[in-house]
Amino acid sequence: MEGGIGGNENVREEEQDGMSVHSPCKAPASSASSLPKEQSQVELELRLLEGLEIYPPVKLRGMHRHFVLYGLMEFLRRSFDRQFSPDEVLQLLGRFYNIEMLKPDDEEAEILNHEEDFSLPQSYFVKEE
Repeated sequence: MEGGIGGNENVREEEQDGMSVHSPCKAPASSASSLPKEQSQVELELRLLEGLEIYPPVKLRGMHRHFVLYGLMEFLRRSFDRQFSPDEVLQLLGRFYNIEMLKPDDEEAEILNHEEDFSLPQSYFVKEE
């Protein structure tokens, strides 16, 4: 009797989720259609993370923000051979970072918009004798 119970457990192990342990793993037909979409999404996120090695997200805060965003757009464009909008890249970044923290505040915008007249110092104009 004990052999019968042990044999019954062995059958349960082999047929977990309706699949035999010895049969090749195949996704159910219902999820096969969503697999390419999920796979492309994962690949997109991986390429974005690779791009962040070149264009660090900390530089998205400050005066280099637009250059970094453009760099990420170009990196993704070259990786996938299609155009990405800034909004798409920011949406992808939003999955990993709090984008609201990267937006410039009013004080920073005021500093960047501040203009000063430039003039050379008088010592530059001293004549050599």
